[in-house]
Amino acid sequence: MKKSYKNIIIIVAILVVLVLIWFFFIRKPIPPVVLTTQKPTKGYIAQSVTATGKIEPVDTVTVGTQVSGIIKFLYADFNSKVKKGQLIAELDKSLLQATLDQIQGNLQNSQSQLVYAKNNFNRQDLLYKTDAISKADYDSAVNTLHAAQASVVSSAAEVRLAKQNLAYADIYSPIDGVVLNRNISIGQTVAASFSTPTLFVIAKDITKMEVEANVDEADIGDVKAGERASFTVDAFINDQFAGTVEDIRLHPSVSSNVVTYTTIINAPNDDMKLKPGMTANIIIYTKEVNDALLIPAKALSFTPDSSLMKDYEIVGKVGHKGSRKKAATTGVTDDNAQAAHTGKSRKDSIGVTKQTAFVWVLDGKKLSRKKIQTGLNDNTQVEVLGGLTADDAVVTGITGGNTGTPTATKAATSPFMPQRRGGGGKGK
Repeated sequence: MKKSYKNIIIIVAILVVLVLIWFFFIRKPIPPVVLTTQKPTKGYIAQSVTATGKIEPVDTVTVGTQVSGIIKFLYADFNSKVKKGQLIAELDKSLLQATLDQIQGNLQNSQSQLVYAKNNFNRQDLLYKTDAISKADYDSAVNTLHAAQASVVSSAAEVRLAKQNLAYADIYSPIDGVVLNRNISIGQTVAASFSTPTLFVIAKDITKMEVEANVDEADIGDVKAGERASFTVDAFINDQFAGTVEDIRLHPSVSSNVVTYTTIINAPNDDMKLKPGMTANIIIYTKEVNDALLIPAKALSFTPDSSLMKDYEIVGKVGHKGSRKKAATTGVTDDNAQAAHTGKSRKDSIGVTKQTAFVWVLDGKKLSRKKIQTGLNDNTQVEVLGGLTADDAVVTGITGGNTGTPTATKAATSPFMPQRRGGGGKGK
């Protein structure tokens, strides 16, 4: 009996020791519940549209020929800088010169016939006035004179045409610029019978380029002429180039049922880094605000639950346990979602639609719900138009408790869900 009693005491002692070891050395204490806050800050926020496009010269001219022939001389090549009126190519002139000589001979013959016809008419006119010849002979002399005069006019016109064709054998640059493309070589035959063949493509000024951006139909409503834009190219991935929206072309392009509109963006190219045909990744800033009052976007998704009531005095609507997790998952509370749908469509001076939202402000141990007016939202920061001051401590999340991790880290969205472009984010 005494032995059994002794064994029980030993077992109890071992259990007590194990409990003490677990309590002091193994057990992890539950961290206290701490609300993370952030005061509104002043800064820059923008709403933007992204697009891709190609870089092209502002103005290009296609140089052709109006006469057929064989290329005899070339005075310009790829990337050659040319001046307006500069000779850049020459056709073989032998056949054109021979044609001109032949027509000039015909003109001389017509002029000789005209002299003879005039002299004959003068004789016939004198004889007709003295009734020495008939009226028929006189009319024949008049007709011969008129025919000779018309023949001279026709031959003179043919001479002018042949001279002009001979002049067309010399190809001149119509503008000051740079040769982008040369489609001919010495000895090549060009035929201008049905259409003008392209000999050169000349860019007027490659220090001024333009970006032809393909903007999606869902975003084009926010894009307007004069808005600021920036873009990058793969050749200079670390450089950011600036531009301005110049024009939005009304003719749409449709590819695989995707409708886009060509938007022209001016792009200075003083350093000559941009080259025609480069692919550009463009950001068009449709709305910009400097010195705006900003709060983190995740502050809109925070909602306290009843578990905080033992540590804080909560003024406002309180959710049930687990509602913080739901808010963190969906990225918006029920109140904020309802406010976003029912908010009045009022706009400020830059055309930003004001929306109503709710945030929680911490003052010591007092947690108060505030109704605010928001403007731009780039999914990281939100512009506050009213309802908050720079001294308010806005709650962005909660740490500690049983989870030990922030319960409202950000307005999360599934990466597998399709995102609508142009929703106001800076990088979409």
